[in-house]
Amino acid sequence: MRIRLSGRGRDVRVERIDIPVGQRRMPALVISPQARRSSTAGMFWLHGGGYATGMKEMAFMSCAIDAVERCGAVVVTPDYRLSLLAPYPAALHDSYASLLFLRRHADSLGINPSQIMVGGESAGGGLAASLCMLARDRGEVSIAYQMPLYPMIDNLDTETSADNHAKVWNTRRNHEAWRLYLRSDAASSKVSPYAAAARQTDYRSLPPAYTFVGTEEPFYAETLTFIENLKLAGVKATVDVYEGMYHAFDMMDPRHPSSVLARERFCDELKQAMETYFAPQP
Repeated sequence: MRIRLSGRGRDVRVERIDIPVGQRRMPALVISPQARRSSTAGMFWLHGGGYATGMKEMAFMSCAIDAVERCGAVVVTPDYRLSLLAPYPAALHDSYASLLFLRRHADSLGINPSQIMVGGESAGGGLAASLCMLARDRGEVSIAYQMPLYPMIDNLDTETSADNHAKVWNTRRNHEAWRLYLRSDAASSKVSPYAAAARQTDYRSLPPAYTFVGTEEPFYAETLTFIENLKLAGVKATVDVYEGMYHAFDMMDPRHPSSVLARERFCDELKQAMETYFAPQP
């Protein structure tokens, strides 16, 4: 089913599709510019919600919609399984299957197969980071660029996720979410980087990355560490830091000057990536 959304400057096409995942069919959205080109960058976007909540429609609140409206990309965003009913590795398996689907159907989706990009916010950013690692290691699909925004990637406390009482997301909610996602392994330092990307020890050959993060949120330290580890491995990586801002500020208060700037910077980085980064499929 295709629908058109207009208003507030919005003029995009939305197609609701089902992606086969084993014996199941997983709902997903394909969001594209109304006047899209025959082939453009494809952004595989994973919604946030602490791995336990959230839905594909959150794309319309997040930077994903900017990728379509302001950058001309095609966004594919799935309803991966949530940890309340299906803990790790369900969400990762769903995401990887969806990524392979995007690769196989890139032409019909209007996506340049050499410009498949991956992004997401919060837990979706964590999934995006782990998905890039899984894709690198399996060698079945190439990712040109990654945009894991303020990603939830460390199941262990850091200096900013411990004793954090900021609004939207804090230490208590973070611990609860990791317990749901990893169950008995929530506090283990031995979990796979596919479960918690901060456990990665080899950052070589991962896609170039861009992210942003606020200084008051729990994921501030782990985001900076993630970017630094990419740089140390020779991967181009950039982070913008917003002083005094809390988790998901760009979605919770989109008119705040920092939110406006963050989304402008996101678009600037994505447009540059669309001109610069290509990854031919194997």
